[in-house]
Amino acid sequence: MQRRAAFPRTRPGPDMKRAPSSSLLSALGGVLLLLGAGAAGTEPLPGGEGRTDLSDRDRARVAAVTRPTTDFSKAEPYEAMSGGAATSTAAVNDSFSHFSENLTFQQEEGFKLGNALFRKVWVSSPSSTQASDGLGPLFNARACQNCHLKDGRGHPPQPGDDTSTTFLRLARPPANDAERQRLETLAVANFPDPVYGGQLQDFAVPGLAAEGRMQVDWSEEPVRLKGGETVLLRRPHYSVGALAFGPMDATTTISPRMTPPMIGLGLVEAIHEADIMALADPDDADGDGTSGKAALVRDPATGRLELGRFGWKAQNASVRRQTAEAFANDIGISNPLAPASQGDCTTAQRACLDMPDGVQKRLGDTEAPDPVLDLVTFYAENLAVPARRSTSARETLAGKKLFYETGCTACHTPKFVTRRDARDKAQSFQLIWPYSDFLLHDMGEDLADGQQVGLADGQEWRTPPLWGIGLTKTVSGHTFFLHDGRARNLTEAILWHGGEAQAARDRFADLEAADRDALLTFLESL
Repeated sequence: MQRRAAFPRTRPGPDMKRAPSSSLLSALGGVLLLLGAGAAGTEPLPGGEGRTDLSDRDRARVAAVTRPTTDFSKAEPYEAMSGGAATSTAAVNDSFSHFSENLTFQQEEGFKLGNALFRKVWVSSPSSTQASDGLGPLFNARACQNCHLKDGRGHPPQPGDDTSTTFLRLARPPANDAERQRLETLAVANFPDPVYGGQLQDFAVPGLAAEGRMQVDWSEEPVRLKGGETVLLRRPHYSVGALAFGPMDATTTISPRMTPPMIGLGLVEAIHEADIMALADPDDADGDGTSGKAALVRDPATGRLELGRFGWKAQNASVRRQTAEAFANDIGISNPLAPASQGDCTTAQRACLDMPDGVQKRLGDTEAPDPVLDLVTFYAENLAVPARRSTSARETLAGKKLFYETGCTACHTPKFVTRRDARDKAQSFQLIWPYSDFLLHDMGEDLADGQQVGLADGQEWRTPPLWGIGLTKTVSGHTFFLHDGRARNLTEAILWHGGEAQAARDRFADLEAADRDALLTFLESL
C-alpha cells in the first residue's frame, strides 16, 4: 500500500492565482458582518491572504487533486490512505492508538512519552507521588485515557456505569451590556454558571462534595423509511441531580458532550485556514440550502482571531489549547495555558478553593508544566488515522456515489491538502480525507442544545470528521454517535440530521433499502 501522498502533475490554469478566491472573500465578508462593523478593517482574519504557502505550480496540483470526483467506477488514487503518509497500516486491533507512520525515530520516543502521560492516573494533593498530585479538587476523570478509551469515542451514560466519557457543559447568556460586548468581540465564548462553572464535575477529592450527578432519560419516536421499514429514534432528556452547592442560575443551559475520537488531530490543524474559510457561505449566497460558518475564536494569550476547528462547536483553534482545557476542566490539572490550580472551582465554592494544590515549584508553576503539556499535545497530534478497508469494492463505490448524490458532501468535504509550511513535517503537504468542512452548521431544533459557544448558536455544530467512523465498534465496543450519544448506529445518526442537512437526510430516508445499505457500507469503509 502506498504511504506517500502524491499529486497529479498539472499545469497552472488561469484561475489559479495568489489572490484570495471570490468564495473566500465572500466568506470573510460574512464573518465580518457576524463580528459587527467594529471588527471590519481592524483585525486580520485567518486565511485572508489565501494559500501563501503554495507556489503557482503547487496551487494547481492541489486544486486538481482536491476537486470532487465524478468517477465512481473505481477508487481514487491514494483514497485508502486517509491520513496521507501519516496513515497507519497497522493491525485493526487498537486502530486509533498507533502513531503516524511518517514520524522519525526520535519523534516516536516523544509520542510514547506522551502516551504514558495520557494514561497517567492523577491523585489528590498532598501525596507522596508529588509529580502525580493535583487532581481536582473537582473532576470528571483521573486520566485522559479514562475519557478517551483506546483513543476512541465516548458513550452516553449507561445504567450502573460512570459518566466519564460524557460531560455536561454549563453556560448562561450575557446578563448586561458589558457581558454582551465581551461576547460580541469574542473576548469570551460564553459565561459559566456562577456557582458550578463551565462544566459539571461529578467527582471530588476526599473532603469535598462532588457538584452533582448527570441524569438522562430516553423517549422513543418512530421514523418510517421508504419500503416500510420503521426506525425508532431515541431522544435524550438530560438533567442534573444531587446538586451540592445549591441551585444553578435560572438561565443556565446544560449541554451533554460525548468525547470524540482522537485520530488525525495534527492533520486537521495543518489544513490551511484559507481552504476552510473558502468553504464558508454564511448567507447561503449560492442558494444550495447549506450555509456553513467559520468559527472564529480569540486566542487568550495573543488576542488574535484564529480559526476554531476542535470541539463540538469548534471552540478551540489548536490541539494544544484543546488539550490544556481538557486537563483543566476534566481532571482539574493546571498547565501553562490554564494555570488555575483549582480547575473549574468558582468563588461560590469556597471549600473547593481552599483545597491544597499539586504545584511543585521545583518542577514548574503549574501541576502539568511543560514538557507535560507539550508531550501530551504531541501525542494527540500524531495519533494516526487508520487506512481504509475495501475502497474498491463494488458496494463501497456504489455507496460513495450515493453519498455524493444525496448531498452529504455539502458539509462532509472529502479531502484537503495540508499546508506546505506545517509546523511538523509529518503533517506537511499531505493529501488527507477527513470528510469534514470544519465549519458550523445549523442542524435543526431536534439536535439543538440552546447553548451559544462563541459564534456558534444553540442550533449550530461543527461538522465532525468521518474518518475512522467504520471502526467505532472495533475500537470502542459500541456505535453511539452525535454529540450526546443519542444515535445507536449510523442510520439513526443520519435521521437526526435537520436544519441545513434536512434535505440530505430526507434523500437518504427516501432511498431504496439496498441503496441505504450501500451508503452505510461506504461509511463503514472510512
